[in-house]
Amino acid sequence: MKILVTGILLSSRLICSSAFAASRSSSSSLRPRLFSSAFTTLDMSNNKRVLVPIADDSEEIETSCIQDTLVRFGAEVVVASVKPRGELVCKMSRGLKVVADVSIDEASTQSWDLIALPGGMPGAEHLRDCAALISLLEKQKADGKLYAAMCAAPAVVLASKGLVGDGATCYPAPGLREKMSSPADEDVVVQGNVVTSQGPGTALKFAIKMGELLYGAEKAKQIAD
Repeated sequence: MKILVTGILLSSRLICSSAFAASRSSSSSLRPRLFSSAFTTLDMSNNKRVLVPIADDSEEIETSCIQDTLVRFGAEVVVASVKPRGELVCKMSRGLKVVADVSIDEASTQSWDLIALPGGMPGAEHLRDCAALISLLEKQKADGKLYAAMCAAPAVVLASKGLVGDGATCYPAPGLREKMSSPADEDVVVQGNVVTSQGPGTALKFAIKMGELLYGAEKAKQIAD
């Protein structure tokens, strides 16, 4: 048992060291800061750009799962803070502090293949109240491009702004479901260019589905396996 534990500790140190070295060597100002992609081989020839907006009290499991999973697919994932005055540090719903890559104002001048909203309360309300983010989502809808939300965000953000129709899903709490029109019970629902999901327990399935829509079923199977 002592040998096994020692081996695990040494392995963990090596992984942390490699991830740290990889992050130090990156020169991109938009690199994701939640997890290192040091152990993922990225196909940059089919690079997709994904925006993940966050705020104080956004849900950290959902945020990290979206970011980490889509990086594994090969996407350039940019985390944007919607906090005022360009502040990048967000204190998440369970106290974890996350440093966003850019402010939402910087992100609003760029084009995105997918915009994916984590939930969390009152984080979702902060996303809803961000005019720059709502403008981006409205443009995404008008252009027929992908956007997605999970947990509280489908009800609090998308439904309140007319960005989702009947049959989407959200966190299964009465106060949220009543904001939706004919909410579904499925873990993940795809309606054209809109994807919705229920909460932290469905975050990986949500992220895999978004990856499938961006990169195809074969790639999604590779990542899921």
